[in-house]
Amino acid sequence: MTPPPAAGDRSAAGAFGEADWEALRGAARDAMSRAYAPYSGFPVGVAARVDDGRTITGCNVENASYGLSLCAECGLVSTLQATGGGRLTHFTCVDGTGAILVPCGRCRQLLYEFGGPELVLETPDGRRTLDEMLPQSFGPQHLG
Repeated sequence: MTPPPAAGDRSAAGAFGEADWEALRGAARDAMSRAYAPYSGFPVGVAARVDDGRTITGCNVENASYGLSLCAECGLVSTLQATGGGRLTHFTCVDGTGAILVPCGRCRQLLYEFGGPELVLETPDGRRTLDEMLPQSFGPQHLG
């Protein structure tokens, strides 16, 4: 059973329908349990629904040089491409306690490339489209 929209939810279910947010959070928590975060001690896991119905995940992977660390969203997008591509439709991100996080600005830009403005993100304040989270965004359409 899909839970009702969170309080303050301003986004519609979207063209791709509603997601099983509880299942997505569970997948993100599972991915987070495999994060490599020995330097920050801040493991992160993400999960997303793809337009073909798949669920994909990612976790952060740190590096001693810090700058070469990979956010969980990088792993998610790599998995998306490695497993056949597609468009992200629904996304969630959790910290080491399983609490919902929002992606940083860099990762919002990465998600925009693979989900577009209609991608629905779960946030601590409810569900929002990426367009709401990254207003006036730059994307492939600007490179024409």
